[in-house]
Amino acid sequence: MLDFALFAVTFVLALVGAVLYLYPSSRRASGIPGLNPTDEKDGNLQDIASKGSLHEFLVGLHQEFGPVASFWFGGRPVVSLGSVDQLRQHVNPNHSTDSFETMLKSLLGYRSGTGGGATETVLRKKLYESAIDGSLKKNFPLLLQLVEELVEKWKSFPEAQHTPLCAHLLGLAMKTVTQLALGERFQDDAQVIAFRRNHDAIWSEIGKGYLDGSLEKSSSRKEHYEKALSQMESLLLSVFRERKADRKQTVFLDALLQSSLSERQILEDCMVFTLAGSVITANLCVWALHFLSASEDVQDRLYQELQEVLGSDPVSLDKVPQLRYCQLVLNETVRTAKLTPVAARLQEVEGKVDQHVIPKETLVVYALGVVLQDGKTWNVPYRFDPDRFEEEPARKSFCLLGFSGNQTCPELRFAYTVATVLLATLVRQLKLHQLEGHVSEVRSELVSSPRDETWVTVSRRRTEPPEPSGPSGTGQ
Repeated sequence: MLDFALFAVTFVLALVGAVLYLYPSSRRASGIPGLNPTDEKDGNLQDIASKGSLHEFLVGLHQEFGPVASFWFGGRPVVSLGSVDQLRQHVNPNHSTDSFETMLKSLLGYRSGTGGGATETVLRKKLYESAIDGSLKKNFPLLLQLVEELVEKWKSFPEAQHTPLCAHLLGLAMKTVTQLALGERFQDDAQVIAFRRNHDAIWSEIGKGYLDGSLEKSSSRKEHYEKALSQMESLLLSVFRERKADRKQTVFLDALLQSSLSERQILEDCMVFTLAGSVITANLCVWALHFLSASEDVQDRLYQELQEVLGSDPVSLDKVPQLRYCQLVLNETVRTAKLTPVAARLQEVEGKVDQHVIPKETLVVYALGVVLQDGKTWNVPYRFDPDRFEEEPARKSFCLLGFSGNQTCPELRFAYTVATVLLATLVRQLKLHQLEGHVSEVRSELVSSPRDETWVTVSRRRTEPPEPSGPSGTGQ
């Protein structure tokens, strides 16, 4: 199975530039069909820019040249794989490195840990994952409380009121990530607002400079970005000192502080989780509610499962795995929205896909957005249909792409847990309705998000009266 090191996808534009900047690459032509460079210096960068996103560029590339295609980033060749069969063949032997972590940290100017051996890398990755999982277990009541507060707020709205999903759910994601990662300081909304301001400034600039050089050309933007990054690091270091003095072990940061990691390594891991975790969680929740609002049948079926598994009790962590249909809904949300449309890896040794040889140190792009809507892999690919994951071939393809199974990254597992609690709490009390004539378009950038604010209305769910009881009193 491919080790995708999931959610390098969220930084793929930056990853492309960073990989080719950080690593010497073969200049041999790959011989793989594809585009010639339109500019000697920039390769096909202008073609990517004119399409609006790397995903849209890859859609056209694979339509023209097939499932294995090439293009040029600057003066260097890049190979893109756009089908499940070709991705299955591309086995990278290095299973210890995490391209997401490596590339994001390089973009942020971080270097610690990059020279460690495979054993150190694996141990650090396990610590990172267990710290996230441990925080979810210890703080599940807090997560439930934050979700219930949002649902109560929505219940107070008039039924005709338009509810902005992006604004509300990014706020929920920021609160859950900061409080479960960094602790009770972020129970103060002012602290969350300050965190969000710097987070947004950093996230909006990551990768842009590598794609079009615009950050370097604008001194004001660069100054704004560097100031936000400095303020975020100062904030994290301040939280470190507080948590060290209290010697608690309840949140993500505490587990790192109890380890042998240096302060610099802890800073980097906290930056990775808080940056990526917030955006991935927010957009998974936004798209899930958007699709449910447009599919009353799916919403009602989910309600039935929640009633059968949970009854009137709040969702608990041990009940989450039993919400099987909810898992299918979230899987289909990731697929239909192309939540993370592109991933990438460096070809560390010479490889081969079909009859094509991929030279060592070529950047190989996984066109996940293309694959997730490939009609050969998914029946009626543009339809939101959670039932497709009842079939084993669909589950295997999804797992191969790294969105489920053992390859699922901790940030995605965190997002799935938050989204499950949200659906389990909200759908049992409220019905979601799509606004007439409102269509939410996908903006396939670092993480696919709605191009504009997405609106719904909500109404109180009227529970059905109980069925008459039979002679035994069991209702059967």
